[in-house]
Amino acid sequence: MPLHLVNPDPRYNRVRLIEPSPLGYIHLAAEVEPRFPLLPSSHRKRALLGHLKGLARQLEQLEGVQRVTVYDAIGMPPLERLPGVRERADSIRVARFDVAVLVETHSPAATVDVQRAPAYASLLEALQTSARQVHVLVGRNARRVGDVDKTRPGTFLFNHFVASDPAVALDLWDYLAGWYAAETRLDNSTLLVPTESVASDYAMVNHARWDAHPLRVFLEQVLKPSFRRFVLANLAANNVVAMPVLYRLA
Repeated sequence: MPLHLVNPDPRYNRVRLIEPSPLGYIHLAAEVEPRFPLLPSSHRKRALLGHLKGLARQLEQLEGVQRVTVYDAIGMPPLERLPGVRERADSIRVARFDVAVLVETHSPAATVDVQRAPAYASLLEALQTSARQVHVLVGRNARRVGDVDKTRPGTFLFNHFVASDPAVALDLWDYLAGWYAAETRLDNSTLLVPTESVASDYAMVNHARWDAHPLRVFLEQVLKPSFRRFVLANLAANNVVAMPVLYRLA
């Protein structure tokens, strides 16, 4: 089915893109101890994050690995109450992921060898041992507004999309990113999609970063009438569910 754009607005045209990144990506997302935003983590979770950072440095020594970044969630909306999620909560994996690791490899093909490495197995085992659930997306970059700077603190986003038609969701993302560029001054984003041969619970996962405080990032969205009129309305019209989680560098 073609994209059905409702409430079109000339301010929110397709976002300006640059060439997709040639890198490969392994996005590991884990539900460890999701809690109210900005509450301090438990000693157990802090120990896990420290352990993951150590394993990440080991993984970065592998040929084919460019960077490994560990994230800790600082803002998670009541996902089960979001439009589209509450109606499908029994049939989709709700993204209650308070810990994430992003492995960037030199190419999508390199992700295969990385997943066979003992260092990757150790990192995955550490997550699986501590988490209630773990999701792994092995993929490539399908759309890029700009590179996400992971070298300094900020408010980071991983937005998990479920869609009846992934091609429609991909087309819609261009307009949604246009809204974020216009309304939140977002100038970076890398949209990850699973490689064709690998199963995923999500049609795509978007990664982005703001310099602003997470509360400001949140309010800049939900307090704007156009967020409901354009963003939420178009998600619903195209049967796409978005589950955003905000993070900081661990």
